[in-house]
Amino acid sequence: MAPALSGTLGASSVAALRPCAGRRAPSAASWVAPRGSGAVRCPRGVRLEAERSRGRLFRVRCDAAVAEKPAGEEAAEEKFEYQAEVSRLMDLIVHSLYSHKEVFLRELVSNASDALDKLRFLGVTDSSLLADGGELEIRIKPDPDAGTITITDTGVGMTKDELKDCLGTIAQSGTSKFLKALKENKDLGADNGLIGQFGVGFYSAFLVAEKVVVSTKSPKSDKQYVWEAVADSSSYVIKEEIDPEKMLTRGTQITLFLRPDDKYEFADPSRIQGLVKNYSQFVSFPIYTWQEKSRTVEVEEDEEPKEGEEATEGEKQKKKKTITEKYWDWELANETKPIWMRNPKEIEKTEYNEFYKKTFNEFLDPLAHAHFTTEGEVEFRSVLYVPGMAPLSNEEIMNPKTKNIRLYVKRVFISDDFDGELFPRYLSFVKGVVDSNDLPLNVSREILQESRIVRIMRKRLVRKTFDMIEEIAEKEDKEDYKKFWESFGKFIKLGCIEDTGNHKRLAPLLRFHSSKNEGDMISLDQYVENMPESQKAIYYIATDSLQSAKTAPFLEKLVQKDIEVLYLIEPIDEVAIQNLQTYKEKKFVDISKEDLELGDEEEENKETKQEFTLLCDWVKQQLGDKVAKVQISKRLSSSPCVLVSGKFGWSANMERLMKAQTLGDTSSLEFMRGRRIFEINPDHPIIKDLNAACKNEPESTEAKRAVELLYEAALISSGYTPESPAELGGKIYEMMAIALGGRWGRSDTEEAEAATGEDSAEAGSSEGTVTEVIEPSEVRPESDPWRD
Repeated sequence: MAPALSGTLGASSVAALRPCAGRRAPSAASWVAPRGSGAVRCPRGVRLEAERSRGRLFRVRCDAAVAEKPAGEEAAEEKFEYQAEVSRLMDLIVHSLYSHKEVFLRELVSNASDALDKLRFLGVTDSSLLADGGELEIRIKPDPDAGTITITDTGVGMTKDELKDCLGTIAQSGTSKFLKALKENKDLGADNGLIGQFGVGFYSAFLVAEKVVVSTKSPKSDKQYVWEAVADSSSYVIKEEIDPEKMLTRGTQITLFLRPDDKYEFADPSRIQGLVKNYSQFVSFPIYTWQEKSRTVEVEEDEEPKEGEEATEGEKQKKKKTITEKYWDWELANETKPIWMRNPKEIEKTEYNEFYKKTFNEFLDPLAHAHFTTEGEVEFRSVLYVPGMAPLSNEEIMNPKTKNIRLYVKRVFISDDFDGELFPRYLSFVKGVVDSNDLPLNVSREILQESRIVRIMRKRLVRKTFDMIEEIAEKEDKEDYKKFWESFGKFIKLGCIEDTGNHKRLAPLLRFHSSKNEGDMISLDQYVENMPESQKAIYYIATDSLQSAKTAPFLEKLVQKDIEVLYLIEPIDEVAIQNLQTYKEKKFVDISKEDLELGDEEEENKETKQEFTLLCDWVKQQLGDKVAKVQISKRLSSSPCVLVSGKFGWSANMERLMKAQTLGDTSSLEFMRGRRIFEINPDHPIIKDLNAACKNEPESTEAKRAVELLYEAALISSGYTPESPAELGGKIYEMMAIALGGRWGRSDTEEAEAATGEDSAEAGSSEGTVTEVIEPSEVRPESDPWRD
């Protein structure tokens, strides 16, 4: 038994106990005390017990009726229906489901297409339904003066009961019921080309309309009915059409009375034409819009007689004149057919190119296309294109929201605003259409929900895209892939960074300049084929230009040994290669870093190493913390020295790039910069001179200055930026003055005389000498360049 709630009442209070209002049986559970009696109120489901106590007091005991149930006894259940405030629900449907007002036309045209599809299907078994109704078509007529849009179809129409069932019941989809009936009747089969799903698309008309009138005539009925509703209303009106001028042979006519704010935009015929081309371009029925056109006609006019001449009416000459007149007529809006619905074997390349140009407003033919159908767990059709050129706008480069992929569901445009759901960012340049009969969309059909189906679609689209690019690369005509690489090479390199799962498909597509192919770019496959058997790695160097890569001192020994080196000259190259790490079991090695192994290392000359050990220590002492250590180089042949980066730090190229970042973190530069190692070439004359200096005169100022200058020069030649360029310039000028002093016959005596002459000139000017004016001479020497 649950805990009891007890209270004590007076006798008068007990006498005043009365049944609760609205209760027929005065059960103990429904007794309450009157206000002010001090009694305890027992809620419903509580048992009341009264016990006589001493005097005139009663003890009232209220036990919560949650006591243990007898075995086999169940609580009674009551079933209730959901209630909805219709006006509030309509407001949610109209203003919360759709992001853009313009989608109302897509929804209404889709409904009209479904009506035509239903009639065509039913007409297979009952041909009388198609009689006297004209062609299966949709016509849209905007009226800017009246502020209305009229959408007419020659479809199946609706009876009075169907009007109440389909339009009077929110979220009741007539298309869904029709499909369900087809599936139940297995003999007829199911038509999967119908678009409707949710039963709320019709109400999108109230996005722009303050009043909607639907006039419909079903071939099953002799009467025509009109459904009429006003926005923000919870009711509608159905009446029978009696006006002979408004009678329809068959089908449905929807008239939207536009809101004042939307009248000028959506009553414009050109705006309606654009919306049809965007959303309903590939609906399988012809869509006609009412458009203003112009034509040239010849008209006759009377020729005026000349002065002094009078002509009778019969003698007047007729003169023809050409004028341009405007008129209104129906124009087919969906001329382009959905090419992806056809068999690829029946389509010519020119047709694919024309479809590409019309759909994406391009003027160049695509480099390649892929037309395929995917069946199985996910079924969809697609046509993909590689554009003929890169985007002109920098904003479209590496932008996942490029609107290059147009998603259709049953040939009705849904969206082109994706943020990487269907294609990764590095393939955002690919253009195409994707059409599926069943996708996980929200009710507004604007958002592609994240699901396993979407991931499968993405995987297959990416795979087909790689197949398409590989076909370009394998062509005998290498110019096509050269154009592709010039336009989209950066995208492929970005894929090496972002998509580790597809490295095996991305790496063969890469192209680089190399030490053996400076003019034409080579692939990694070509590099591996050209490698000698003794070479165990793929060597590369990252710089800011092709010229600096060719002249880098790191290359000297490798060029001598005929080892090919890849030139990475774009900022993204080094990061892409570092993410690949290996290709065909060959590691990528940066030749500007320490511990370079060339594969066929010769035994080091111990005598040379011992001979220059003292020099290495002396140079390290002079440079201090600027370098981690000084050692004999294995990669130099003609340069005196080079500065290499540590194995795990940034290279000189990466350090330069990170310093140039606008939002870079300067605090991490010192941490990631890595140590610098100063390597010297023992065969170079400068190094030999310094070796002699450190042995014979280690305190020489000139020798120390030479080491400093050598380090600064190695900084620049190795790709680093000197900390003080002005200081480096001063050292170079000073060394030049020493080197050039007296080289061309200028002696110390002449220098002293020149200094004396300057001093006397200054003294004379201080005494105030008279300036002598010399007249210009008219006689010009033969060597005068200005002589006539």
